[in-house]
Amino acid sequence: MSFGTIFFIVLAAIVLFQLRSVLGRRTGNERPPFDPYSRREGRPGEAAPNDNVVTLPHRRLPADGEVATRPTYEAVDKVAAPGTPLNAELRRIRDADPNFEPAEFLEGAKLAYEMIVTAFADGDRKVLKNLLSNEVYQGFEQAITDREERGERMQSSFVGIDDAEIVSAEKKDREALVTVRIVAQLISAVLKPDGEIVEGDPEAVVEVKDVWTFSRDTRSRDPNWKLAGTESEED
Repeated sequence: MSFGTIFFIVLAAIVLFQLRSVLGRRTGNERPPFDPYSRREGRPGEAAPNDNVVTLPHRRLPADGEVATRPTYEAVDKVAAPGTPLNAELRRIRDADPNFEPAEFLEGAKLAYEMIVTAFADGDRKVLKNLLSNEVYQGFEQAITDREERGERMQSSFVGIDDAEIVSAEKKDREALVTVRIVAQLISAVLKPDGEIVEGDPEAVVEVKDVWTFSRDTRSRDPNWKLAGTESEED
């Protein structure tokens, strides 16, 4: 069964001013915080064969005549203590999508984070288009265009993710929203055509703390999640 993609606009706390101009900035058109993921045939986290996407477990629709089983909440209780607001909202999302698995969602979110940060640095609009909501994509695309018009390039290396956790969730009508806090290690610098450093350090590893929100229409047959908004977390 198909997996969904996850994804949105991020602000890399120290990933150069271009990255900051897109990531972590709220436009007012973004959707509220949320978290998402869906499944397709294959292994969890496996990319779809025909596109650059991050896959997540997807809700299986009951066949004709089949009675839908009531979802259980063990997977939710493992990531959010029962009785907390986060647990209650994750349960509501699982009610709407019985195959929603928070732990698998987190794995997909980490893959999406790396893909989005890397694609932004590379100016890969095609990958970003698949992973971001329309509003977030517009911000990323404009930042890439501005960088290109100045003749600058971003040199970036993704080192790894130190931590990722779901910090909030919300079920609003048909929309599921999940927000993830990510602590990552990156190397990033913006360079002029002659190699002069505009910002950052091409050899220094920096810690970046971002809060990303993903969303999905739980009634849609489209299993994909999109990045819908981001903030940076200041120390």
